[in-house]
Amino acid sequence: MAFYKGWLWVDLEAEGLGHASFSDLITAIFFIWAFLHPDVVLQSYGRCVIEKPQTHACVPDLLLYKGENIPKWQPGEPRRILLSRDRLPDLVGEIADTSLSIDLDEQKQLYASLGIAEYWVIDVKGMRLFAFGLTEAGAYETIEMSRILTDLPIALVEKTLERLAEDTNTAAANWLMQQLQTKTKPAS
Repeated sequence: MAFYKGWLWVDLEAEGLGHASFSDLITAIFFIWAFLHPDVVLQSYGRCVIEKPQTHACVPDLLLYKGENIPKWQPGEPRRILLSRDRLPDLVGEIADTSLSIDLDEQKQLYASLGIAEYWVIDVKGMRLFAFGLTEAGAYETIEMSRILTDLPIALVEKTLERLAEDTNTAAANWLMQQLQTKTKPAS
C-alpha cells in the first residue's frame, strides 16, 4: 500500500512463495551484515507502515534503521512510524514479484521525496537487485556498493539472489556469509 501525490496504490494479492523467499533472504542479509559488524546498531522492521500525515503513507517490504534514535513503539502510541515523531529509516526496499514497474517508478519517487538515503528493488523474476542512493539534489542514482551496509557490494547480493534458482534462501544466506567472512579475514 502506498499514498503519494494524490494516488493510492493497494495490492490485495497474498504474498507468494517467491516474494516471501526473497524477502526473508534480504532480511537474512541484513542480519549477516550485522553479525559481521557487531559495533553497528541495526534494526529491521519489515512491512511496517511509514506515515507522513496528510502527504505520504507506505508499507515497504524491507525497512532498516542504522545508528541511534531508532523508533520504538510505546503503549498508547500508533503502531506505525510517524515521520512527525520518528526519524526516517536509512534503507527501504521492495520485493518486486508482480510490481517491478511501480517499484522502479512511483514507489521510487515516493521514497526519494521522503528523503530515504537508500532504496533497493529486488526483482524476483530477474533475480536482480536495483540499488539506489539519494543524491544531494534529492534524486536516486544507481549505486554499486551499499552506503548503509558499508562495504557490501550490490553485485555480491545479486549473486546471492541468483542462488535461489537452485537452492534455498537459508543456503543462499549461508553462502553469502562465507563470502563475507573470507573477505574480512586478515591475510596470513
